Amino acid sequence: MNFRLHLSFLILLFLVPSGRVTIISAREQTASTKKGAKVTGTEPKNFQQLSESAERARQENRDDEAILLYRQALKIRPDWEEGLWYLGATLYQKELFAESRDVMRQFVAESAQSAPGWAILGLGEFKTREYSRALDHMQRALSLGLSDRPELVKSVYYFVCLLRTRFEQYDDSASLMMSLVRAGKETDLYVEPLGLAALRLPLLPSEISADRRELISIAGKGTLALEARQAAEVERLYSTMAAAYPDEPGVHFLYGTFLMDLRPAEGIREMRREIEISPSHLGARLRLAEEYLREQELDLALPLAEEVIRIQPGNALGHMLLGEVLVAKGDLAKGIAELETARRASPGRVRTHWDLLRAYSSAGRTEDARREKDEIEKLGSAETSP
Repeated sequence: MNFRLHLSFLILLFLVPSGRVTIISAREQTASTKKGAKVTGTEPKNFQQLSESAERARQENRDDEAILLYRQALKIRPDWEEGLWYLGATLYQKELFAESRDVMRQFVAESAQSAPGWAILGLGEFKTREYSRALDHMQRALSLGLSDRPELVKSVYYFVCLLRTRFEQYDDSASLMMSLVRAGKETDLYVEPLGLAALRLPLLPSEISADRRELISIAGKGTLALEARQAAEVERLYSTMAAAYPDEPGVHFLYGTFLMDLRPAEGIREMRREIEISPSHLGARLRLAEEYLREQELDLALPLAEEVIRIQPGNALGHMLLGEVLVAKGDLAKGIAELETARRASPGRVRTHWDLLRAYSSAGRTEDARREKDEIEKLGSAETSP
Protein backbone atom coordinates (compact mmCIF):
# COMPACT_ATOMS: atom_id res chain seq x y z
CA MET A 1 0.00 0.00 0.00
CA ASN A 2 1.26 3.50 -0.83
CA PHE A 3 1.37 5.60 2.33
CA ARG A 4 2.09 8.91 0.59
CA LEU A 5 0.15 11.48 2.60
CA HIS A 6 -2.31 13.56 0.63
CA LEU A 7 -2.50 17.02 2.18
CA SER A 8 -5.27 18.70 0.20
CA PHE A 9 -7.57 18.32 3.19
CA LEU A 10 -5.00 19.91 5.48
CA ILE A 11 -3.90 22.99 3.62
CA LEU A 12 -7.41 24.39 3.49
CA LEU A 13 -7.00 25.28 7.17
CA PHE A 14 -4.33 27.01 9.17
CA LEU A 15 -4.06 26.16 12.85
CA VAL A 16 -2.76 29.13 14.84
CA PRO A 17 -0.97 28.62 18.22
CA SER A 18 -4.05 29.64 20.22
CA GLY A 19 -5.85 26.57 18.92
CA ARG A 20 -8.35 28.51 16.80
CA VAL A 21 -8.74 27.39 13.22
CA THR A 22 -8.87 30.22 10.71
CA ILE A 23 -7.90 31.17 7.19
CA ILE A 24 -5.50 34.07 6.90
CA SER A 25 -5.18 35.80 3.56
CA ALA A 26 -1.95 37.34 2.40
CA ARG A 27 -3.64 40.77 2.34
CA GLU A 28 -4.72 40.41 5.98
CA GLN A 29 -1.21 39.31 6.91
CA THR A 30 0.21 42.40 5.21
CA ALA A 31 -2.24 44.68 6.97
CA SER A 32 -1.12 43.18 10.28
CA THR A 33 2.48 43.80 9.33
CA LYS A 34 1.79 47.47 8.56
CA LYS A 35 0.27 47.95 12.01
CA GLY A 36 3.17 46.85 14.15
CA ALA A 37 6.08 45.10 12.44
CA LYS A 38 9.42 46.77 12.15
CA VAL A 39 10.05 46.74 8.41
CA THR A 40 11.55 49.03 5.82
CA GLY A 41 9.43 51.09 3.45
CA THR A 42 9.78 48.65 0.55
CA GLU A 43 9.11 45.39 2.41
CA PRO A 44 5.31 45.52 2.82
CA LYS A 45 4.77 45.91 -0.92
CA ASN A 46 7.22 43.12 -1.80
CA PHE A 47 5.81 40.81 0.85
CA GLN A 48 2.24 41.45 -0.24
CA GLN A 49 3.00 40.72 -3.87
CA LEU A 50 4.96 37.56 -3.11
CA SER A 51 2.51 36.15 -0.59
CA GLU A 52 -0.51 36.78 -2.81
CA SER A 53 1.26 35.26 -5.81
CA ALA A 54 2.25 32.23 -3.73
CA GLU A 55 -1.36 31.77 -2.62
CA ARG A 56 -2.64 31.92 -6.21
CA ALA A 57 0.00 29.45 -7.40
CA ARG A 58 -0.87 27.04 -4.59
CA GLN A 59 -4.60 27.22 -5.28
CA GLU A 60 -3.95 26.60 -8.98
CA ASN A 61 -1.74 23.57 -8.19
CA ARG A 62 1.39 25.20 -9.57
CA ASP A 63 3.40 23.71 -6.73
CA ASP A 64 6.93 24.42 -7.97
CA GLU A 65 6.10 28.08 -8.49
CA ALA A 66 4.32 28.27 -5.13
CA ILE A 67 7.35 26.81 -3.34
CA LEU A 68 9.63 29.41 -4.94
CA LEU A 69 7.30 32.27 -4.05
CA TYR A 70 6.80 31.10 -0.46
CA ARG A 71 10.57 30.90 -0.04
CA GLN A 72 11.00 34.43 -1.34
CA ALA A 73 8.26 35.78 0.93
CA LEU A 74 9.78 34.01 3.93
CA LYS A 75 13.12 35.70 3.31
CA ILE A 76 11.30 38.95 4.10
CA ARG A 77 9.18 37.53 6.94
CA PRO A 78 10.95 34.44 8.35
CA ASP A 79 8.31 34.06 11.09
CA TRP A 80 5.32 34.10 8.71
CA GLU A 81 3.48 31.08 10.12
CA GLU A 82 1.00 30.62 7.29
CA GLY A 83 3.82 30.66 4.76
CA LEU A 84 5.87 28.17 6.74
CA TRP A 85 2.86 25.85 7.00
CA TYR A 86 1.97 25.91 3.31
CA LEU A 87 5.59 25.63 2.23
CA GLY A 88 6.28 22.67 4.52
CA ALA A 89 3.02 20.94 3.57
CA THR A 90 3.61 21.42 -0.15
CA LEU A 91 7.17 20.14 0.09
CA TYR A 92 5.92 17.02 1.88
CA GLN A 93 3.24 16.49 -0.74
CA LYS A 94 5.95 16.59 -3.42
CA GLU A 95 7.97 14.04 -1.40
CA LEU A 96 10.78 16.52 -0.72
CA PHE A 97 10.91 15.16 2.80
CA ALA A 98 14.18 16.63 4.07
CA GLU A 99 13.20 20.12 2.92
CA SER A 100 9.71 19.74 4.38
CA ARG A 101 11.22 18.59 7.70
CA ASP A 102 13.43 21.67 7.94
CA VAL A 103 10.54 24.03 7.23
CA MET A 104 8.19 22.28 9.66
CA ARG A 105 10.80 22.59 12.39
CA GLN A 106 10.65 26.35 11.86
CA PHE A 107 6.86 26.19 11.84
CA VAL A 108 6.50 24.35 15.17
CA ALA A 109 9.01 26.76 16.72
CA GLU A 110 6.46 29.49 15.94
CA SER A 111 3.31 27.35 16.52
CA ALA A 112 4.15 24.90 19.29
CA GLN A 113 0.50 23.96 19.85
CA SER A 114 -0.17 22.99 16.23
CA ALA A 115 -0.88 19.25 16.23
CA PRO A 116 -0.82 19.05 12.40
CA GLY A 117 2.55 20.79 12.40
CA TRP A 118 4.08 18.21 14.73
CA ALA A 119 2.42 15.44 12.70
CA ILE A 120 3.86 16.55 9.36
CA LEU A 121 7.24 17.13 11.00
CA GLY A 122 7.20 13.60 12.46
CA LEU A 123 6.12 12.04 9.18
CA GLY A 124 8.91 13.88 7.39
CA GLU A 125 11.42 12.69 9.96
CA PHE A 126 10.20 9.13 9.47
CA LYS A 127 10.88 9.46 5.76
CA THR A 128 14.40 10.76 6.48
CA ARG A 129 14.95 7.88 8.95
CA GLU A 130 15.22 10.04 12.06
CA TYR A 131 13.12 7.50 13.87
CA SER A 132 13.52 8.60 17.48
CA ARG A 133 12.55 12.19 16.70
CA ALA A 134 9.75 11.02 14.44
CA LEU A 135 8.18 8.94 17.20
CA ASP A 136 8.46 11.75 19.76
CA HIS A 137 6.95 14.33 17.45
CA MET A 138 4.09 12.17 16.17
CA GLN A 139 3.17 11.20 19.73
CA ARG A 140 3.20 14.88 20.61
CA ALA A 141 0.82 15.54 17.72
CA LEU A 142 -1.56 12.87 19.03
CA SER A 143 -1.41 14.31 22.54
CA LEU A 144 -2.33 17.76 21.20
CA GLY A 145 -5.26 16.32 19.27
CA LEU A 146 -5.86 15.35 15.64
CA SER A 147 -9.37 13.95 15.93
CA ASP A 148 -10.79 16.40 13.39
CA ARG A 149 -8.33 15.21 10.73
CA PRO A 150 -9.16 11.50 10.25
CA GLU A 151 -6.81 10.84 7.33
CA LEU A 152 -3.87 12.46 9.06
CA VAL A 153 -4.52 10.75 12.39
CA LYS A 154 -4.75 7.38 10.62
CA SER A 155 -1.32 7.89 9.06
CA VAL A 156 0.22 9.11 12.32
CA TYR A 157 -1.13 6.18 14.34
CA TYR A 158 0.14 3.72 11.76
CA PHE A 159 3.69 5.07 11.80
CA VAL A 160 3.68 5.37 15.61
CA CYS A 161 2.86 1.64 15.77
CA LEU A 162 5.70 0.82 13.38
CA LEU A 163 8.20 2.84 15.40
CA ARG A 164 7.12 1.45 18.76
CA THR A 165 7.84 -2.02 17.40
CA ARG A 166 11.19 -0.90 16.01
CA PHE A 167 12.12 0.48 19.46
CA GLU A 168 11.12 -2.86 21.04
CA GLN A 169 7.94 -1.51 22.65
CA TYR A 170 6.16 -4.62 21.42
CA ASP A 171 3.28 -4.77 23.88
CA ASP A 172 2.47 -1.06 23.53
CA SER A 173 2.61 -1.35 19.75
CA ALA A 174 0.38 -4.44 19.62
CA SER A 175 -2.15 -2.95 22.05
CA LEU A 176 -2.42 0.23 20.00
CA MET A 177 -2.80 -1.70 16.75
CA MET A 178 -5.53 -3.91 18.18
CA SER A 179 -7.43 -0.84 19.42
CA LEU A 180 -7.21 0.60 15.90
CA VAL A 181 -8.46 -2.67 14.38
CA ARG A 182 -11.37 -2.72 16.84
CA ALA A 183 -12.16 0.87 15.82
CA GLY A 184 -12.65 -0.31 12.26
CA LYS A 185 -9.33 0.65 10.69
CA GLU A 186 -8.16 -1.35 7.67
CA THR A 187 -7.29 -4.81 8.95
CA ASP A 188 -4.97 -5.70 6.08
CA LEU A 189 -2.85 -2.64 6.82
CA TYR A 190 -1.82 -4.11 10.17
CA VAL A 191 -1.05 -7.73 9.22
CA GLU A 192 2.72 -7.33 8.88
CA PRO A 193 3.10 -4.76 11.69
CA LEU A 194 1.18 -7.07 14.04
CA GLY A 195 3.29 -10.02 12.95
CA LEU A 196 6.48 -8.12 13.76
CA ALA A 197 5.19 -7.08 17.19
CA ALA A 198 3.89 -10.59 17.96
CA LEU A 199 7.22 -12.18 17.03
CA ARG A 200 9.06 -9.38 18.86
CA LEU A 201 11.16 -8.40 15.87
CA PRO A 202 12.42 -4.79 15.98
CA LEU A 203 11.93 -4.13 12.28
CA LEU A 204 9.87 -1.95 9.97
CA PRO A 205 7.78 -3.72 7.32
CA SER A 206 10.14 -2.32 4.69
CA GLU A 207 13.03 -4.11 6.42
CA ILE A 208 11.48 -7.59 6.25
CA SER A 209 13.60 -9.93 4.16
CA ALA A 210 11.88 -11.91 1.41
CA ASP A 211 12.44 -15.25 3.15
CA ARG A 212 10.64 -14.08 6.32
CA ARG A 213 7.71 -12.21 4.85
CA GLU A 214 5.39 -15.25 4.83
CA LEU A 215 6.31 -16.06 8.45
CA ILE A 216 5.47 -12.54 9.58
CA SER A 217 2.25 -12.53 7.60
CA ILE A 218 1.11 -15.78 9.25
CA ALA A 219 1.93 -14.38 12.70
CA GLY A 220 -0.05 -11.22 11.97
CA LYS A 221 -3.06 -13.09 10.60
CA GLY A 222 -3.02 -15.39 13.62
CA THR A 223 -2.98 -12.41 15.98
CA LEU A 224 -5.96 -10.89 14.18
CA ALA A 225 -7.81 -14.22 14.35
CA LEU A 226 -7.07 -14.35 18.09
CA GLU A 227 -8.61 -10.91 18.52
CA ALA A 228 -11.67 -12.12 16.57
CA ARG A 229 -11.94 -15.15 18.90
CA GLN A 230 -11.47 -17.60 16.03
CA ALA A 231 -9.64 -20.25 18.04
CA ALA A 232 -9.64 -22.92 15.34
CA GLU A 233 -8.14 -20.52 12.81
CA VAL A 234 -5.54 -19.34 15.32
CA GLU A 235 -4.43 -22.91 15.99
CA ARG A 236 -4.31 -23.69 12.28
CA LEU A 237 -2.14 -20.67 11.54
CA TYR A 238 0.17 -21.00 14.55
CA SER A 239 0.67 -24.73 14.17
CA THR A 240 1.46 -24.25 10.48
CA MET A 241 3.91 -21.52 11.41
CA ALA A 242 5.65 -23.67 14.04
CA ALA A 243 5.96 -26.59 11.62
CA ALA A 244 7.26 -24.45 8.75
CA TYR A 245 9.64 -22.32 10.83
CA PRO A 246 10.70 -24.54 13.76
CA ASP A 247 13.94 -22.69 14.47
CA GLU A 248 12.78 -19.08 14.06
CA PRO A 249 12.91 -16.90 17.21
CA GLY A 250 9.50 -15.92 18.55
CA VAL A 251 7.50 -18.64 16.81
CA HIS A 252 7.25 -21.07 19.73
CA PHE A 253 6.61 -18.26 22.20
CA LEU A 254 3.66 -17.04 20.15
CA TYR A 255 2.23 -20.53 19.72
CA GLY A 256 2.94 -21.41 23.35
CA THR A 257 1.15 -18.32 24.62
CA PHE A 258 -1.96 -19.41 22.73
CA LEU A 259 -1.72 -23.02 23.95
CA MET A 260 -1.06 -22.18 27.60
CA ASP A 261 -4.71 -21.44 28.33
CA LEU A 262 -6.01 -24.40 26.30
CA ARG A 263 -3.51 -27.19 26.87
CA PRO A 264 -0.94 -26.02 29.42
CA ALA A 265 1.40 -28.98 29.00
CA GLU A 266 1.77 -28.24 25.29
CA GLY A 267 2.15 -24.56 26.02
CA ILE A 268 4.97 -25.28 28.47
CA ARG A 269 6.68 -27.44 25.85
CA GLU A 270 6.55 -24.62 23.30
CA MET A 271 7.91 -22.10 25.82
CA ARG A 272 10.79 -24.42 26.71
CA ARG A 273 11.56 -24.78 23.02
CA GLU A 274 11.56 -20.98 22.64
CA ILE A 275 14.14 -20.62 25.40
CA GLU A 276 16.35 -23.19 23.65
CA ILE A 277 16.20 -21.13 20.44
CA SER A 278 16.32 -17.71 22.15
CA PRO A 279 18.32 -18.08 25.38
CA SER A 280 17.65 -14.51 26.51
CA HIS A 281 13.89 -14.51 25.74
CA LEU A 282 12.27 -12.77 28.71
CA GLY A 283 8.66 -13.27 27.65
CA ALA A 284 8.96 -17.05 27.56
CA ARG A 285 10.50 -17.12 31.03
CA LEU A 286 7.86 -14.82 32.46
CA ARG A 287 5.00 -16.83 30.97
CA LEU A 288 6.51 -20.11 32.17
CA ALA A 289 7.12 -18.74 35.67
CA GLU A 290 3.52 -17.54 35.84
CA GLU A 291 2.19 -20.92 34.75
CA TYR A 292 4.34 -22.81 37.24
CA LEU A 293 3.23 -20.39 39.97
CA ARG A 294 -0.40 -21.03 39.05
CA GLU A 295 0.24 -24.78 39.33
CA GLN A 296 2.12 -24.24 42.63
CA GLU A 297 5.30 -25.65 41.08
CA LEU A 298 7.28 -23.06 43.01
CA ASP A 299 10.69 -24.67 42.64
CA LEU A 300 10.27 -24.54 38.86
CA ALA A 301 8.95 -20.97 38.87
CA LEU A 302 11.70 -19.54 41.11
CA PRO A 303 14.76 -19.96 38.83
CA LEU A 304 12.85 -18.63 35.83
CA ALA A 305 11.90 -15.42 37.65
CA GLU A 306 15.47 -15.05 38.91
CA GLU A 307 16.81 -15.47 35.36
CA VAL A 308 14.57 -12.64 34.15
CA ILE A 309 16.06 -10.31 36.78
CA ARG A 310 19.57 -11.42 35.93
CA ILE A 311 19.03 -10.73 32.23
CA GLN A 312 17.14 -7.46 32.80
CA PRO A 313 17.53 -6.15 36.37
CA GLY A 314 14.86 -3.48 36.02
CA ASN A 315 12.12 -5.72 34.68
CA ALA A 316 9.01 -4.89 36.72
CA LEU A 317 7.14 -8.08 35.83
CA GLY A 318 10.16 -10.15 36.75
CA HIS A 319 10.36 -8.57 40.20
CA MET A 320 6.61 -8.97 40.68
CA LEU A 321 6.65 -12.67 39.80
CA LEU A 322 9.76 -13.29 41.87
CA GLY A 323 8.04 -11.57 44.80
CA GLU A 324 4.90 -13.67 44.35
CA VAL A 325 6.94 -16.89 44.27
CA LEU A 326 8.94 -15.95 47.36
CA VAL A 327 5.80 -15.02 49.30
CA ALA A 328 4.18 -18.30 48.23
CA LYS A 329 7.26 -20.14 49.52
CA GLY A 330 6.89 -18.38 52.89
CA ASP A 331 9.79 -15.91 52.55
CA LEU A 332 7.77 -12.78 53.28
CA ALA A 333 10.68 -10.39 53.83
CA LYS A 334 12.41 -11.11 50.51
CA GLY A 335 9.09 -11.41 48.70
CA ILE A 336 7.94 -8.00 49.94
CA ALA A 337 11.27 -6.46 48.93
CA GLU A 338 10.86 -7.78 45.38
CA LEU A 339 7.26 -6.58 45.19
CA GLU A 340 8.29 -3.12 46.39
CA THR A 341 10.92 -3.01 43.65
CA ALA A 342 8.22 -3.96 41.13
CA ARG A 343 5.96 -1.21 42.47
CA ARG A 344 8.68 1.41 42.06
CA ALA A 345 9.37 0.26 38.50
CA SER A 346 5.68 0.17 37.51
CA PRO A 347 3.51 2.03 40.04
CA GLY A 348 0.37 1.76 37.92
CA ARG A 349 0.17 -2.05 37.90
CA VAL A 350 -2.78 -2.93 40.18
CA ARG A 351 -1.74 -6.57 40.54
CA THR A 352 1.46 -5.55 42.35
CA HIS A 353 -0.51 -3.46 44.83
CA TRP A 354 -2.82 -6.41 45.53
CA ASP A 355 0.23 -8.63 46.07
CA LEU A 356 1.66 -6.12 48.54
CA LEU A 357 -1.68 -5.69 50.32
CA ARG A 358 -1.84 -9.43 50.99
CA ALA A 359 1.86 -9.69 51.87
CA TYR A 360 1.76 -6.71 54.26
CA SER A 361 -1.36 -8.14 55.91
CA SER A 362 0.36 -11.50 56.38
CA ALA A 363 3.38 -9.73 57.88
CA GLY A 364 1.20 -7.72 60.28
CA ARG A 365 2.09 -4.39 58.62
CA THR A 366 -1.37 -2.88 58.95
CA GLU A 367 -0.56 0.69 57.93
CA ASP A 368 1.31 -0.45 54.83
CA ALA A 369 -1.59 -2.71 53.89
CA ARG A 370 -4.04 0.19 54.31
CA ARG A 371 -1.88 2.37 52.06
CA GLU A 372 -1.97 -0.29 49.34
CA LYS A 373 -5.75 -0.55 49.66
CA ASP A 374 -6.05 3.21 49.17
CA GLU A 375 -3.78 3.05 46.14
CA ILE A 376 -5.83 0.24 44.59
CA GLU A 377 -9.01 2.29 45.00
CA LYS A 378 -7.31 5.33 43.50
CA LEU A 379 -6.10 3.36 40.47
CA GLY A 380 -9.53 1.80 40.05
CA SER A 381 -11.16 5.22 40.02
CA ALA A 382 -8.69 6.44 37.41
CA GLU A 383 -9.48 3.48 35.15
CA THR A 384 -13.26 4.07 35.29
CA SER A 385 -13.19 7.87 35.00
CA PRO A 386 -14.23 9.31 31.62
